[in-house]
Amino acid sequence: MTSTTDITVGEILPQLSIYGDPTFVVSAALATRDFQDVHHDRDLAQKRGSKDIFVNILTDTGLVQRFVTDWAGPRAVLTSIKLRLGVPWYAYDTLTLSGTVTSYDEDLVSLAVVGKNSLGDHITAQVTLAFPASGSNGDIENGDIENGDIE
Repeated sequence: MTSTTDITVGEILPQLSIYGDPTFVVSAALATRDFQDVHHDRDLAQKRGSKDIFVNILTDTGLVQRFVTDWAGPRAVLTSIKLRLGVPWYAYDTLTLSGTVTSYDEDLVSLAVVGKNSLGDHITAQVTLAFPASGSNGDIENGDIENGDIE
């Protein structure tokens, strides 16, 4: 996206695919300080009923943020992410993120984001972002962004 005037309701964001090999699953869990064994120990994950180790929700949230800001650009400030998990994202599978602009009101944009893997919908999210006024530093507390509710 080059400017907020280019945004249209119904616009489809470019897809992003990410392969989740075991190193990715483990390192992402550890990077987000999630030490649950189901994210790094295949034997224990299987003992607990999983097919394999799987990606944690903190990684999913970060990937949704990356997906949206890659499209929106460096001026965008995410004000809300409402994320639900569906099927697991196991090691050795690929997640493909897609998104659509659902509403656009002045400088506030809402998106529907879905992350699918071989099992179905892994992530379903609604994301809202704002674009601070030109020359602004994007400070929510100083009123540069009107909707500062981060959920």
